[in-house]
Amino acid sequence: MEAFYKTHTYLVEHVQSPVRRQLMDEIDWTHRLIGIKGSRGVGKTTFLLQYAKENFGTDRSCLYINFNNFYFTQHTLVEFVAGFCNQGGKTLLIDQTFKYENWSKELRECYDRFPQLHIVFSGSSVMRLIEENTDIQDIVVSYNLRGFSFREFINLETANALKSYTLDEIIQNHVQIAKNICKTVNPLDYIVPYMNHGFYPFYLENRNFSENLLKTMNMMLEVDILLIKQIELKYLSKIRKLLYILMHNAPAGPNVSQLSTEIETSRATIMNYIKYLQDARLINLLYSEGESFPKKPKQIYVQNTNLFHVLIPEKIDKDAERKTFFYNALHAKHKVNISKYQNDFCIDGKLHFKCENSKQHKYSNKTFYAVDDIEIGSKNEIPLWLFGFLY
Repeated sequence: MEAFYKTHTYLVEHVQSPVRRQLMDEIDWTHRLIGIKGSRGVGKTTFLLQYAKENFGTDRSCLYINFNNFYFTQHTLVEFVAGFCNQGGKTLLIDQTFKYENWSKELRECYDRFPQLHIVFSGSSVMRLIEENTDIQDIVVSYNLRGFSFREFINLETANALKSYTLDEIIQNHVQIAKNICKTVNPLDYIVPYMNHGFYPFYLENRNFSENLLKTMNMMLEVDILLIKQIELKYLSKIRKLLYILMHNAPAGPNVSQLSTEIETSRATIMNYIKYLQDARLINLLYSEGESFPKKPKQIYVQNTNLFHVLIPEKIDKDAERKTFFYNALHAKHKVNISKYQNDFCIDGKLHFKCENSKQHKYSNKTFYAVDDIEIGSKNEIPLWLFGFLY
């Protein structure tokens, strides 16, 4: 146990979190079992350690553990928790949960046996904490940690503390909000770097970002999809090829029959692979209202613009880029569908948006325009960058 405390103390004292994640204030920390999901690379480990640092410091009532530790090949989680609670432990932070075989069953046993204990655990975005884990589905509360928003990126780059806004606030008062923000920073100075490399926190590391993101993407495929979904390694090349084709064509409606021929697998398998790629936060699926998987999506998008720039840097289409930025920003807290009309998106079943530059559109008072090359909008024309302030 002392070795775990020693590691915990070192990690908490050395954790670097230059920008505070908004999710920290959105979680109801009174729940006894909390799952933090997120794709590889968005900072789940840092998030857990930052929570420990803010609320406990090196107080021994809180302990961070990682299932990478070989200790758990010979000892059960329940056994470990019993020892932790006997020493006064109250809050246990668990990382790399999927690497422990019976994690959900033993989390349930810990929850029932140790009512004074709070457990916060991280999980891959591919893990379906509630849908596929009957052991804990009635007791766990799940939250999603995403990559940096444009607002968080600006705050990090400028040492400001610009606040977030709801979609309703932006719709109703975007002119004044944009004016207030532009008194502090010029967002257009930061939008290109953000789209290029600002979504993943590891851009701060002293390593080549493109190579790091490519490595992360491959880990998503090899671990988050193959290992967690128990797919044989021989199918990895097919999934990699499918991802490249989808990203190269995005945003576009998938031709499943053609993909089936190119990948040399069945249509049903193609649809399953597409769903896994969505769960891994590599692509986004856009449906008509009322439709969802297993139906074929109307369009497939790259999950965020950083992936665009790393995987297909020679094919950066500005129209695709602005739509990808908008979709990624909105779907964090809103339902995004394809619009029934001559627009790009329908938000929450009622708001219709087109993503364009300021010279493109013919104005309609029934449509909102997310415009990518303006600082401040007017009427239904809203700066595209401002949607990066939703979280």
